[in-house]
Amino acid sequence: MCGICGELRLDGAPADLGAIETMMARLTRRGPDHGGSYSDGALALGHRRLSIIDLSVRANQPMVDAELGLALVFNGTIYNHRELRAELVGRGYRFFSEGDGEVILKAWHAWGEGCFERLHGMFAFGLWDARERALILARDRFGIKPLYWSEQTGRVRFASNSQALLAAGGVDTAVDAVALHHLFTLHAVVPAPRTILRGVRKIEPGHWLRLDADGRRSGGAYWQLEATRPAQPRDEGEWLEAIHAELRRAVRVRSEVADVPVGVLLSGGLDSSLLVALLAETGVSDLRTFSVGFEDTPEESGSEFFYSDQVAAHYATRHQRFQVPNDQVLERLPEAIDAMAEPMFGQDAVAFYLLAEQVSREIKVVQSGQGADEVFGGYFWYPRMQAEAGGSRLERFAKHYFDRDHAEYLRMVAAAHGGADHTAELIGPALTAPGADTFMDAVLRLDVTTLIVDDPVKRVDNMTMAWGLEARVPFLDHRLVELAARCPPELKLREGGKYPLKALARGLLPAAVIDRPKGYFPMPALKYVRGPFLAFMRELLDSRACRERGLYRRDYIEQLLAAPDMHHTRIQGNKLWHLAALELWLQRNVDGVGAG
Repeated sequence: MCGICGELRLDGAPADLGAIETMMARLTRRGPDHGGSYSDGALALGHRRLSIIDLSVRANQPMVDAELGLALVFNGTIYNHRELRAELVGRGYRFFSEGDGEVILKAWHAWGEGCFERLHGMFAFGLWDARERALILARDRFGIKPLYWSEQTGRVRFASNSQALLAAGGVDTAVDAVALHHLFTLHAVVPAPRTILRGVRKIEPGHWLRLDADGRRSGGAYWQLEATRPAQPRDEGEWLEAIHAELRRAVRVRSEVADVPVGVLLSGGLDSSLLVALLAETGVSDLRTFSVGFEDTPEESGSEFFYSDQVAAHYATRHQRFQVPNDQVLERLPEAIDAMAEPMFGQDAVAFYLLAEQVSREIKVVQSGQGADEVFGGYFWYPRMQAEAGGSRLERFAKHYFDRDHAEYLRMVAAAHGGADHTAELIGPALTAPGADTFMDAVLRLDVTTLIVDDPVKRVDNMTMAWGLEARVPFLDHRLVELAARCPPELKLREGGKYPLKALARGLLPAAVIDRPKGYFPMPALKYVRGPFLAFMRELLDSRACRERGLYRRDYIEQLLAAPDMHHTRIQGNKLWHLAALELWLQRNVDGVGAG
């Protein structure tokens, strides 16, 4: 786990090493263990390291293989690096480290663009081929690791977060009108390649891009998800057995592939509890688990300790609970916003930020349960979509998912930011694209390949890496996801969703954890906005910066401020918080940066 950055000049000038140093400074928290840079004329790379595999200096980056003419900066973990290493050694390659990054260097030399599909794990990297004078950027199948880039006059820069690009200067910081529509329709999801800023783009999950120093470019997708039934039908028992085996393997490899201890973020829900159970099933002992809780509101509990305590006791883990009062949440909220590479609305972003701070003092790597709801159909809106009998696929989806219909969006934003229904134009074709047998197959495929990338996957990466903590997500193991995508939606959605996980949890977890109502990482103060939180949002939205920015219509803001708890989205997000969160992110990350 690390922070990466780089610059490629396209005009023949040497790369700006000062910009590399500036970007690296904004990536230090992602990689507190080591920093290094490399330059080769038009190309410069920067790296901040969090040491997880091969803790020696031999695995420091940028990693240069002079014999092959290659240099690499890499963020992530390749879980099959030992197997690939053995294969490459058999082809005559010599290794100077035990790190997984060196495997990427040799794999590119051996297989070229065919190497991406061989990599099993989470990754974002920049690779310089000195002989070809070409920069290769690539991102894992589910975008678990971020990779942003910016094209300016005569140069391209890339980095692990947008803050690094902004700090280096030259970025167009105007709000992207299409991205703004996505942001407020898909609860802060802006699908790649766009971001909320016109001058910042991101590599799409499962894609790679080649940039030649002479300006030529190529690349594309190296992986796609098929949500169709297998040629050989399976009965329920066979599906459950196959899913159990794949999930157990995914959990085991994410525990074994590390030279430091690996813990679990235990929320008390089925997903993270199942990770603990499967780790115990595979023989892991002395397991460390961590939970966080917040203050209750009359409407909602602020913690799930009742459930997480049962799991920790059942498996005798070394468990730590962290209770965070509301005054600390509000005080630390701006810090969490600063750690967001893009604006996020999920109320649990702050929860992850504060939990990661505590956990990072104890351990370097954790497993987390993100992805299970999308892969196995766990959200309450899936059965509602499935039950819709009429309308197009887009209409069935939007009715239960979109935060605002287009008409409300136009009432919310100033006239200059209105326009077409950009989100419908994106989502409609995605739901009818080939490779999905049914409507629900298409919904789950869209969620796991596109929507999940920016919520919750990005949230987990940003909030944990802000404290130098690596989060591994076994439910997004691509082999497990490919298997689950072939599984009939009816089986996944049985008993309110995630039936395969509930079925395999029987006998492994307390019944109270399996049969409880679906829970979410709770932060009630950002869902039911009142008291100091309401005052904070009012001041933010009434600020001179917000008024001069002119994104929102004042009458819409006043409507939300008058009754903040009366305006929630279809999936129970607070609309006032949405407006405040974007404004706060822009004030802290963009205002004052400019385009210079």
